[in-house]
Amino acid sequence: MTSSVDPASPLRDWLGHTLAGWRPASDAAARGVCANGGVRWQWLDEGVLTLEPVSMTGDTKSVLLSAGVHGDETAPIEMLSRLVADLADGRAGLACRLLVVLGNVGAMRAADRYLDDDLNRLFGGRHAQQPASREAPRAAALERAARDFFAEASGAPLARWHWDLHTAIRASAFEQFALLPFTGAKPSRALFARLADARLAAVLIHTEKGATYSQFTAEACGALACTLELGKVRPFGQNDLARFAAADAAVRRLVADADADRDAPLPRVFTVAAQITKQSDAFELLVAADVPNFTPFRRGTLLARDGDYRYVVGHEEERIVFPNPKVKIGLRAGLVVVETTAEGVGASA
Repeated sequence: MTSSVDPASPLRDWLGHTLAGWRPASDAAARGVCANGGVRWQWLDEGVLTLEPVSMTGDTKSVLLSAGVHGDETAPIEMLSRLVADLADGRAGLACRLLVVLGNVGAMRAADRYLDDDLNRLFGGRHAQQPASREAPRAAALERAARDFFAEASGAPLARWHWDLHTAIRASAFEQFALLPFTGAKPSRALFARLADARLAAVLIHTEKGATYSQFTAEACGALACTLELGKVRPFGQNDLARFAAADAAVRRLVADADADRDAPLPRVFTVAAQITKQSDAFELLVAADVPNFTPFRRGTLLARDGDYRYVVGHEEERIVFPNPKVKIGLRAGLVVVETTAEGVGASA
């Protein structure tokens, strides 16, 4: 491998190389310099790549961008692959340490959400409870990669970021939205500004810890972490990436350490009021099979039942997000959320 990017470089088609199972033939082939000598890159693992400016300071930001934690959510995967190519050729600016991750590569190859278990329910050590799962070793590997990456990151405020990019199975009243993991701290205004820059319509704030990738990096790595839902699940090659232009531009401004658009409208803010959990095979979710995310329901509406369990809307209005009665027993079959404001959740700097 030469020190500059050539047409055979894996960075030019990182997605294609990853799906094909490409691995560097030597340590020398696993690293290089690109963007006219301004960026160093290193292949760490299948679907795991670092890029960083040749010149950095102790306060340089560290940003983790991930996609494909669900293998059928292809648009963000294609978006990140294109970003890597543009960084390699100098068409996009890089002013941070960057870890780029394609999550569930096996499921990506199978064009499926997962192989055995939802990878985004196995973080925070939960993979150890599923030793036979093909996703368990991947969850452990992605945890190690994040820990190692952020172990070398600055401890300065706003220096650690993680955006985990997804698309949703179903339609949504808000096509593009973000989910913030529960940390016990006030949400960051800087993060809200970046999410507004991406032109996201809504932000959903969790009130309990979960098992997601962004929950892990927020809790274990001190990252300003969030999950971004950017549209609808489609197969590779069938995505209209123009629909992701605002999110793509915001991601590029983040890694270039460029200012967010100060005039961007703030997203609407929701907090989780309850989680509906499937407790048995008798579980019933009493909403239409194709109900969009964020569909509102009025007080008194029965949303779910499972034996003696009932979930009835208790607020004047509650909205359902990620309704899915087909999950395994013990997993989330839907979130119920209520609208609030950034001020109402006490957003901090």
